[in-house]
Amino acid sequence: MVIINGKEEPKAEGKLLEDWLSEAGFSRERVAVERNGEIVPRAMYGKTRLLDGDSIEVVSFVGGG
Repeated sequence: MVIINGKEEPKAEGKLLEDWLSEAGFSRERVAVERNGEIVPRAMYGKTRLLDGDSIEVVSFVGGG
């Protein structure tokens, strides 16, 4: 089971991080992702496969003024 932002995401397992972010409505340019306590470089989103036991935190940047 993959845990993303504290919630079980059964359909995330086996997907590339980039694909999951897109399906979840995140813009890869406006997020930071941590996988199992380590930051995932943006260049690795398309090469990082979500695996059983992964703990993912996605932080979205919002601008405003």
